[in-house]
Amino acid sequence: MNWKNGFSASYYAYIVDPVSWRETERIEITGGSINRTDEGLRDSADIECTDYDHGKERYIRVYLDAKQGGASAHTPLFTGLATSPARDIDGFYETNTIACYSVLKAAEDVLLERGYYVPAGTNGADVIRELLSCIPAPVTVEGRAPELQTSIIAEEGETRLSMADKVLFAIGWRMRIDGLGMIGLCPKPDDTVAQFNPVDQDVLEPSIEVEYDWYVCPNVLRAVQDDLSAIARDDSPDSPLSTVNRGREVWAEETSCDLNTGESISEYAVRRLKELQKTQLTASYNRRYYPEVLVGDLIRLRYPAQGLDGVFRVLSQTVELAHGAKTSEKVEAV
Repeated sequence: MNWKNGFSASYYAYIVDPVSWRETERIEITGGSINRTDEGLRDSADIECTDYDHGKERYIRVYLDAKQGGASAHTPLFTGLATSPARDIDGFYETNTIACYSVLKAAEDVLLERGYYVPAGTNGADVIRELLSCIPAPVTVEGRAPELQTSIIAEEGETRLSMADKVLFAIGWRMRIDGLGMIGLCPKPDDTVAQFNPVDQDVLEPSIEVEYDWYVCPNVLRAVQDDLSAIARDDSPDSPLSTVNRGREVWAEETSCDLNTGESISEYAVRRLKELQKTQLTASYNRRYYPEVLVGDLIRLRYPAQGLDGVFRVLSQTVELAHGAKTSEKVEAV
């Protein structure tokens, strides 16, 4: 079906067996929303339904059934851990609002043992898969992940999830969770998954908020790798972000440096400072639901009249379980 056109939408959920990861009992949904981000637990949901068994934690899976003329789509939107429903009773009518957490919640709730560390030379994806082994959701790896260049030692209060995020950062990969709750470990994207424009793929609503956040861009960067360190400075009078034109220093530091082959720590510092100085253009808007786009993906926007013309990374999404599955999205230019 063509997602840029209107469609009728209905929503429902299933209880998911954590052992087989298959659906069992169906739950009728009356509303709610799904929130997605690119860090921490990554996603969550608030689900409104008329019938739910209180007092139990269960995994549930939310579906969208979309119909458009003779076409239809059966699309999973979210799978996660449903807990502690709130009950709203109006006479004989009862509504349950269920707070649903990401499948990653089980890893966030487990502390690592004291002294835990990941040694240098370990395959990053293998470590993350082991850290997430307490989660019933399947974990897949795309290709072969890089090995850690330096050891990572657990800090006080370190959880399985926070350590997995540290390993992800160190190897330069990302974690992608789809509507079925499947956890994918993969490199950061190079290609766009969708293109939106006002001609043949116009899915954005007219009201768009655009922000240029250059204020936090550094003009001094300290790069640290093991016992080596280097400082790069932007003192150029031709640079609007330099120490000269801003009249002050704005520092940044990186302690997990992903050096290119043959690159010195000094060359890395210069390269990364230039990358960090790219003006942060962000935009927020509402659009029609498009199933292929998840947080962390790259999309191409061609709305030059609104100042959006290029490739953008999706930072967050909120999908309303209502008419047309309206999606509120925030993106940044890359």
